[in-house]
Amino acid sequence: MQKQLLSTAAALLFTIVAFAQSTITGRVLDSETKQPLEGASVFAQNTTIGAVTKADGSFKLSISRGGYELVISFTGYNSERITVDASADKNFDIELKKEDKSLGEVVIKSTSEVADGWEKYGSFFIQHFIGTTPNAAQTVLQNPEALKFFYYKRTDRLKVMATEPLRITNNALGYTLQYTLDSFVYHYKTDVNTYRGNCFYLPMEGDSAQQKAWEATRLATYKGSRLHFLHAYYDSTIKQEGFTIDMLSQNDPNKFNRLANPYDTSFYLVDDSTGDIEMWYPNRISVTYTKVKPEQEYLQQMKLPLDVPVQISYVDLKDAILIKENGYFLDQRSWINQGYWSWKNLADQLPYDYKPK
Repeated sequence: MQKQLLSTAAALLFTIVAFAQSTITGRVLDSETKQPLEGASVFAQNTTIGAVTKADGSFKLSISRGGYELVISFTGYNSERITVDASADKNFDIELKKEDKSLGEVVIKSTSEVADGWEKYGSFFIQHFIGTTPNAAQTVLQNPEALKFFYYKRTDRLKVMATEPLRITNNALGYTLQYTLDSFVYHYKTDVNTYRGNCFYLPMEGDSAQQKAWEATRLATYKGSRLHFLHAYYDSTIKQEGFTIDMLSQNDPNKFNRLANPYDTSFYLVDDSTGDIEMWYPNRISVTYTKVKPEQEYLQQMKLPLDVPVQISYVDLKDAILIKENGYFLDQRSWINQGYWSWKNLADQLPYDYKPK
């Protein structure tokens, strides 16, 4: 009887796992000749899921439930992006167009490029792109020579681009990152920076002690993070996970009011057909994580009292966002961070397929 129960349980587990995954297949082709492109990169943005196309241009990816943005790239061609989810298996024929100009040709002709850009702005860029956290102290950019720096005096802004994917080693979290930087822009007048790009995570190999240390750091980084918050919001476990939400008063620009029900239909809608969650707040919200204190480095750098007991972040939504089960959301440009989460840059970001143990 016990053996039969174990067999039934194993069969049920296999069914659940099979249902929770989808397979994405396809081919990558030259848009003009229709010939396959061998060695093209196909990966899910901000995940560890990726593949390289075979001689016939084919690829195959397995994804768990949630939303993903596939990035398809090949040297000398314009990249393509496709948004997919794990609701069903899918097959794509993806045609890439050849680039008209290389980035190198463009930047050489620019009069705004700073000749000694890395010496002048390199440290500043690393602080705002990789970060100034304890994890950032263990994160290294391996190919800084790929960066090009441009300063625009009229608008008082710095723009950084790259001639090849940035190779970044995060020794704190145990990942090697391949980051294709579209652009990094810093506005000196407002002290605001934005950056766009595609990131592929490669887990580092290490012995059992290293793997254990990386897993512990990943879990500590996850707790209270934006990814943690989005998972909790999707699962309707905001309170249980230690988050509270306050919204800026319409009558008093300095007062935030606690939301008794974050799942009120004014802010939170469920799409029964897809399982997606729509989140919308008309005013700025503050998100407080109560289970872990902010790092001393954050309090010191922000010149805050060292006895602040909670992590507080502020979020402005330009438009409603659609949250997928794995924490991926659309449109990424609609979300603006301030406060604690804005301190957490690339060195403290985890891939969407990270699952806390």
